[in-house]
Amino acid sequence: MVRGLPRFVADEHYASSFGLQWMRHARAQLDVTTGQPISYDRLFSVTGWPARMEGERVLEAGCGAGRFTAVLAGSGAAVSSFDLSQAVEANAANHGNLPNVRIFQASITDIPFAPGQFDRVLCLGVLQHTPDPAAAFHALAAQVRPGGALAVDVYRRDLLALLQWKYVLRPLTKRLPPAVLYRVIARAVPALLPVARTARRIVGRAGARLVPIAEYGHLGFTADIAREWAILDTFDMLSPQHDHPQTLAAVRQWFADAGFVDVVVEKGLNGIIGRGTRPR
Repeated sequence: MVRGLPRFVADEHYASSFGLQWMRHARAQLDVTTGQPISYDRLFSVTGWPARMEGERVLEAGCGAGRFTAVLAGSGAAVSSFDLSQAVEANAANHGNLPNVRIFQASITDIPFAPGQFDRVLCLGVLQHTPDPAAAFHALAAQVRPGGALAVDVYRRDLLALLQWKYVLRPLTKRLPPAVLYRVIARAVPALLPVARTARRIVGRAGARLVPIAEYGHLGFTADIAREWAILDTFDMLSPQHDHPQTLAAVRQWFADAGFVDVVVEKGLNGIIGRGTRPR
């Protein structure tokens, strides 16, 4: 136990940049902060799960500061939520007081539970940032009980996706100490936001992509929240040590190899959505 949380890893390994971003932006992506059901809508559109899950055990992998932990807790499920990074401390500050949530620090490939313990397992926005996404997927699949459900999303590997600025800049930016990179981004993003907004107004989404930052003016945020999301997501794009997008065929093969049925793998807003059920 360290600062009130169970820790099953000695350090953050490759995930230190995520720890930094979620400790600095602990509440930025919570629906209660934005005033919009962005996390709620994403979770249920990806999973297809019911809004009420009382009596069910849910495992959330790669929780960050807990944007989806809040949604799962609101469903009434018993939620076990973990992350490899110190972001668990941000999640604990946000949701550790909830009676149906337990939070711990662990590796996605060494989850401290016996197999088959959970009715539902969720992993959004994480698999591509592990050294071996297929191995991480199968570690999660092992936690699903017979008749239980698994839902994930992962960045898509195709030509359009690979033309993003982050794949041009990351060979350099991922080598910078996270704190140094964060300072650079925190200074650069506010200066570039007006350019990105103008490009979006003129050319649409493609115009916003001409500028090497994230920009969310179209979501109707306040100026402060839009700026914070831009800094947060620009850092999120440029800092990870691992970024391994996948094809639809690869994700389908993961589910097939795990023996899941009723599988749906399709394109989604964050890349590729995958969900399925372990046979009884």
